[in-house]
Amino acid sequence: MGAYIFRRILLIIPTLVGIMVINFALTQFVPGGPIEQVLARVEGSGDSIQAITGGADAGVGQQEAGGGNYVGSRGLDPEFLASLEVQFGFARIVCEPGFTGTPSVSAPECVKEPIPAWERFLMMMWNYIQFDFGESHFRSISVVDLVLEKMPVSITLGLWSTLIAYLISIPLGIRKAVRDGSSFDTWTSGVIIAAYAIPGFLFAILLLVLFAGGSYFRWFPLRGLTSDNWEELTMWGKVADYLWHITLPVIASTISSFATLTLLTKNSFLDEIKKHYVMTARAKGLTESRVLYGHVFRNAMLIVIAGFPAVFISVFFGGSLLIEMIFSLDGLGQLFYRSAVERDYPVIFGTLYFFGLMGLLVGILSDLMYIWVDPRIDFERRG
Repeated sequence: MGAYIFRRILLIIPTLVGIMVINFALTQFVPGGPIEQVLARVEGSGDSIQAITGGADAGVGQQEAGGGNYVGSRGLDPEFLASLEVQFGFARIVCEPGFTGTPSVSAPECVKEPIPAWERFLMMMWNYIQFDFGESHFRSISVVDLVLEKMPVSITLGLWSTLIAYLISIPLGIRKAVRDGSSFDTWTSGVIIAAYAIPGFLFAILLLVLFAGGSYFRWFPLRGLTSDNWEELTMWGKVADYLWHITLPVIASTISSFATLTLLTKNSFLDEIKKHYVMTARAKGLTESRVLYGHVFRNAMLIVIAGFPAVFISVFFGGSLLIEMIFSLDGLGQLFYRSAVERDYPVIFGTLYFFGLMGLLVGILSDLMYIWVDPRIDFERRG
């Protein structure tokens, strides 16, 4: 088993590098880099896409980041543009030998030198290996602090949604397996499939209309995670206010989570119930509950339990953009969206690297969970 884990760990390196290379290469062809974003804001063009396609006076095409010519940059100080390139890491300042002053684009002894894309990629990966994710281009805060600031919202949605889904889906799946083919199994399957087919954001809007003062009842708040008077509330008041605010977002994010887990639990139990050891246990006179929960449960829950690490990690790092936007929650979903729109590359690539690494490690942890639940599994022998 040790050799198998070692091979999996070694496989993380080329996989992670491949993910980063593909995404980094794609960004080289996407119009509207961070410098274009700044220029669009300075000149009041709205955004970089408008600056590129805004008309005949906007110019033709866009130069590669670091090339020195940018759409819509006419009339701006060239030193300002050069300083932006240096600030965002697209260029560096090279001074003549013997220069003793502060390197600057305005110094006559210094020149701006564009940094090739491959070199920028290698520098970025070297920093990421040291878990140095840099600072956001537009928020003056480190990427780590920014993610930690937004994470509580996503943890709230993910943790409660996962907990509710497991607490409902596993007992429901067991019940459906025991009563397979009955009217209960039929109508619950219909409800589960219907819930799975409803988009989460559409159900969220429906909840707002019905229960948040839209057209009918005003039982729940319209937006936010806490009330304005949060600091004035008692401890129990804060708990109640928190639960009051998260009820609708959690329901909206959980509605489609039941189908897969419920049907997976049901099918796992059905497979185990038909095996010979179950018939033997019943022939010995054991009660149905003893057979079900004393013998079948551990084997049937193998797949569900083994997948828990991946689910648990996704709780912390997953963000639902539409749910967060509908309920005005500032979480990871909105952070990733804004970073992509603004071309905030440190946030995009830093989070991609870290979450990609976590996902690959969780894959190994899931294999270990399989072995812990069922010692009969041997990945080394299979390899």
